[in-house]
Amino acid sequence: MLTTEYSDPSDMSIQITFPDGAVKQFDGPVTGLTIADGISSGLRRNAVAIEVNGEMWDLTRDIHTDAMVSIITRDSEEGLDVLRHDAAHVMAEAVKELYPETQVTIGPSIENGFYYDFARDEPFTPDDLEAIEARMRDIVKRNETIEREVWDRDEAIAYFKRIGEVYKAEIIADLPADETITVYRQGDFLDLCRGPHLPSTGILRDGFKLTKLAGAYWRGDSNNAQLQRIYGTAWSDKKALKAYLRRMEEAEKRDHRKLGKAMDLFHLQDEAPGSVFWHPKGWAVYQAVQQYMAAKQYAHGYQEIKTPQVVDISLWEKSGHASKFGDDMFTLTNDERMYAIKPMNCPCHVQVFNQGLKSYRDLPLRLAEFGSCHRNEMSGSLHGIMRVRSFVQDDAHIFCTEEQIQSEVKAFIDFLHEVYADFGFDEVIYKLSTRPEQRVGSDEVWDRAEQALEQALNDNGIEWELQPGEGAFYGPKIEFSLKDCIGRVWQCGTMQVDFSMPERLDAEYVAEDGSKKVPVMLHRAILGSIERFLGILIEQHAGALPAWLAPQQVMVATIVTDANDYAVEVANALRNAGLRAEVDLRNEKIGYKVREHSLQKIPAILCIGKREAEEGTVAVRRFGSKAQTVMPLEDFIEQFGTEVEQKQLFDAQADKPQDK
Repeated sequence: MLTTEYSDPSDMSIQITFPDGAVKQFDGPVTGLTIADGISSGLRRNAVAIEVNGEMWDLTRDIHTDAMVSIITRDSEEGLDVLRHDAAHVMAEAVKELYPETQVTIGPSIENGFYYDFARDEPFTPDDLEAIEARMRDIVKRNETIEREVWDRDEAIAYFKRIGEVYKAEIIADLPADETITVYRQGDFLDLCRGPHLPSTGILRDGFKLTKLAGAYWRGDSNNAQLQRIYGTAWSDKKALKAYLRRMEEAEKRDHRKLGKAMDLFHLQDEAPGSVFWHPKGWAVYQAVQQYMAAKQYAHGYQEIKTPQVVDISLWEKSGHASKFGDDMFTLTNDERMYAIKPMNCPCHVQVFNQGLKSYRDLPLRLAEFGSCHRNEMSGSLHGIMRVRSFVQDDAHIFCTEEQIQSEVKAFIDFLHEVYADFGFDEVIYKLSTRPEQRVGSDEVWDRAEQALEQALNDNGIEWELQPGEGAFYGPKIEFSLKDCIGRVWQCGTMQVDFSMPERLDAEYVAEDGSKKVPVMLHRAILGSIERFLGILIEQHAGALPAWLAPQQVMVATIVTDANDYAVEVANALRNAGLRAEVDLRNEKIGYKVREHSLQKIPAILCIGKREAEEGTVAVRRFGSKAQTVMPLEDFIEQFGTEVEQKQLFDAQADKPQDK
């Protein structure tokens, strides 16, 4: 059953080249463990895998030829991926020891952790999770050697069928004929896997924890058997694990779904899956964001348009969306014509561009739309207002010449920074994605586009990450991601260069020499989906939105009923000044009112008693601050109005707005 990859190992010396250019000679085959140990004992302790000529290998696997090598450590991104994959295997071994009748299926590493899908008649319980995790720790203490074995395909299928692991047998049978079949053995547990893996289970250490149970379908198909999925997280050590768990606790407190319900912002229901029911308070925030973006876009030279919601399928076929994204589109038929509910805005924007003859003098032409889109997302992927089927994008397309790409991208980056700063995000991650293997356009045109994007990033003094081959088939792109206050990264903005769609949809302009040319189309968004961005915003600020965004900016609360008339006057004065203000005249104690409105995270509560009514003042309590300041009403309107107008962020500790 077990075969040998190298039947005649060479006795010749091997030359290993390291990332820094250093070269080391070895006599005969050498493993990553030996290489790491020869560099330092610390590197040996922290090594989890090795990269050989760009391919990840086990540390214990022999290198037989000259190679470019780098050691993968446990705290690197690649190293964490190895640790998480091993944690999945250790979990599967624990499950098989505790519940032998269970079948193991697929167990990959994922962002921040891992999971494994199991086939078992009896459902797992939270108590089972505790028992499985305890057994995993036993397996780690055993420090079982992990060995890579190459098997014959037919014998591997027969073996897994014989031990009742039919899912594993099916996976092997479906692998390409030329695929090498590798099995990893740890103790008495064998698992089909490409690897790489740790040399032994003890190297996993104690930085892991099982987190939750979920359902899953075999191979993600609802027509297949339903499986049980166990999720876990794994880190380089226990300290990193604890830090992650603290972040998750904080994220739980900030969950936009809970805050949305507590603050009466929105709700979702089964009759409209993936669509948001906005309540008055939530819609006030939504409108504040959209109106802000509309004003910003106008100031930056964009013209706002509106395009149809339902468009004949022929347009989507011509643009290429029907063939590439047809499964994600909602369609309907009427009068023997098929229509698609708009999943994106770009083809419709080209139709606006095509109306009337365009000259090079008209370029760049910047068309923006708060386009309402619908996409048939899988029900299992829907998540609050972060992942929905019905959403609005702050979408815009810039039609320009190739020579204008760089200046337009640079201007857009400046625009994007202004917006993110106003929303309280000061850390942005930039990634440049370049040409994929399958693409349209000549290499010369791609060279110019990629150079333009790179130069625009450099001109803005930006540090960026290269993503080779990750561009769209029609052009390169820049992705803009936000890092929030607890370290999570959200991809929001994008700038994409498109050489394909304008030509497919017959867009052209008259060049300076009188010839007709196809414009370049720049797809750009800053917020992306407004619904998703609002979810991010709610979690970033834990519901305590800056005053300019808050659904209720000021609450006027009376201390005594004698102050009711003055309180109404105060609320009217605030509204006349353009502030969103409400008045609370209930016959309740002021402490009760303040606590209740503080739970709604209202930026300013004005307490009005008999003295304030007589003197024309207000007692101001700011959210998050214990201080109370008495001032004339006119002064408060001026100060608070300036804070709202300048979109300042309030510092509760300093009891004053922050400087940007």
